[in-house]
Amino acid sequence: MPKLPLTDEERSIYEWQMWLPDLGEEGQEKLKNASVMVSRVGGVGSVVAYELAAAGVGTLVLAHAGNVKPSDLNRQLLMTHDWIGKPRIDSIRRRLLELNPRLNLITIPENVTDENAASMVEQCDVVVDCAPLFTERFAMNHAIVQQNKPLIECAMYDMEAQLTTIIPGQSPCLRCIFPEAPPTWKREFPVLGAVSGTIACMGAVEAVKTIAGMGDNMSGKLLHIDFRRMSFQTMKVTRRQNCPACGGL
Repeated sequence: MPKLPLTDEERSIYEWQMWLPDLGEEGQEKLKNASVMVSRVGGVGSVVAYELAAAGVGTLVLAHAGNVKPSDLNRQLLMTHDWIGKPRIDSIRRRLLELNPRLNLITIPENVTDENAASMVEQCDVVVDCAPLFTERFAMNHAIVQQNKPLIECAMYDMEAQLTTIIPGQSPCLRCIFPEAPPTWKREFPVLGAVSGTIACMGAVEAVKTIAGMGDNMSGKLLHIDFRRMSFQTMKVTRRQNCPACGGL
């Protein structure tokens, strides 16, 4: 498929970010022609999707099930009060197109499962995984390993957050880092929206860097943030030869 050049309108919109010397117009064209999947467009994923839409990523593949609830509104910034009881994915679509009407949106009213992960990943170049449950995260991890596509893994719990980038065949995958789901990780947990949004912005930066080939990514490293103490720790992570997902290959 031929690469689409930037229009004059796009040059005017993205002018300031194209001043970044390692992005420029060439990098901006890579963003325009890229497809990014965001798994769960909630507290973390809504901000990831919004920042990628603002940055000029051309296609977003968005997966999120269910209807908007009052308890979503403290952190899921693509949901609004007038949309309570209506499908989340429709609110996500309308809010992103308000920001960037040039977006190509592929919206899927489902959460990731072992059955649908592969078909979702087939539609994108890069995945940003923002799902709260390890069953979803492991399914997405398996799909990106099988299809050899980069994954930015964003997660938060309470006042803590973590971030890593997975490059299949080069870096540890999610199952290398977490062979089993942590027993304390539950469907419902304490959430401050600003914590979700902070790690989401960092994940969006990592996605832009991965697409445009900018700087150093988080491959082989796990960033852990404790917002109560405002402490940041970057740990080296290694591949497991007996990993059930990537086998250390």
